[in-house]
Amino acid sequence: MPNPYVKKVLIVGGGISGLAAAVALHKIGIEAEIVEKELEWNVYGVGIIQPPNALRALNEIGLADACIKQGYSYPGFDYYTGQGHFMVKGDSPVIEGYPGVNGISRRKLHEFLLNAVENTGTKIYMGSTVNKLEDVSTGVQVELSNGISAVYDLVIGADGANSKVQKLLFGDIVQKYSGQGVWRYTLPRPKEVDRGLFYYGQKAKAGLVPMSEDEMYLLVTTHEPGNPRFPNDQLHVLLKERLTEFGGAIAEAANQITDPNQVVYRPIFTHMLPKPWYKGNVLLVGDAAHGTAPHLGQGASIAIEDVIVLADILRHNFGVEETFKVFMEKRYERCRLIVDNSDQLVEWELLTWNGQMNENINVGKYVYETLAKMNEPFLTEVNT
Repeated sequence: MPNPYVKKVLIVGGGISGLAAAVALHKIGIEAEIVEKELEWNVYGVGIIQPPNALRALNEIGLADACIKQGYSYPGFDYYTGQGHFMVKGDSPVIEGYPGVNGISRRKLHEFLLNAVENTGTKIYMGSTVNKLEDVSTGVQVELSNGISAVYDLVIGADGANSKVQKLLFGDIVQKYSGQGVWRYTLPRPKEVDRGLFYYGQKAKAGLVPMSEDEMYLLVTTHEPGNPRFPNDQLHVLLKERLTEFGGAIAEAANQITDPNQVVYRPIFTHMLPKPWYKGNVLLVGDAAHGTAPHLGQGASIAIEDVIVLADILRHNFGVEETFKVFMEKRYERCRLIVDNSDQLVEWELLTWNGQMNENINVGKYVYETLAKMNEPFLTEVNT
């Protein structure tokens, strides 16, 4: 039986969490509409790491198998020095039925999600955003920039770290610059790169992440004090400069970096919105509520989990206020764990590059224990 209190939902943002939300809501009989600010779908990014909990969440909307089939699965990561000397093999904690890691291109993941949304008949307003949100007795009165005005029972802000919905609800939220930037570049995958590889240099960390039978991506994390702005036509040169200390497979990868337009660079900002992530009948999810550094590969995972959990609570026919309260109980500490522990890994990397790292800290154990914690069930019984 569909939820009697929530029949029509507006999702702001057509990214990973927004599209997943539309599919999850349709599954429980709730009509959703999506408003996306871009005029055309344009997936920014290269590849994405899917740990077991991400695949488990995607399985709730029928997409895990497609990701595994079209991506590249492997047990975990091997770790090397910057010059390519082997240090340790690090298999990831697993959930039965799923690989330790699945790599996939962001474009493929977006394609799977968008196709699933289109199959539901969900209405999507492209090239538009929210101008106004106002609580009314029947829900939320929404005014869109395309001139549409309508009332929705519930509004989901899934519009990313620079969320317009977040600003309308809570004003400007300060994001913390981590002091790091992350660089990505797509490359052909040699057959011998059959699992993830990480190389720890004196001033940077570099990784090779398989994402299909034919492709992998280069992932590089560097110290970028002051959050510098780089000229787009020099990104390939700047990335290669940051890889000069590396030997082995990373040096070989660096020789293939030729196109500045294929370099994806992002400064790493993080934020954790205080509780609650909602006001009235409007709720924030994903990066709009919790933006994390990519060091644990969990940003998209917890964003997808957010909307799967939200739909699961709505399935129990709670009203909006009770739904949001239960949602916060289930999501806040789990998401905070990822944001805080990722921030800790950033801090330790910066200390290492400055020669100040405490040698007694076991980073590998810290990562493994965090990921094992994320493998614990995220859908639990709701008291009705």
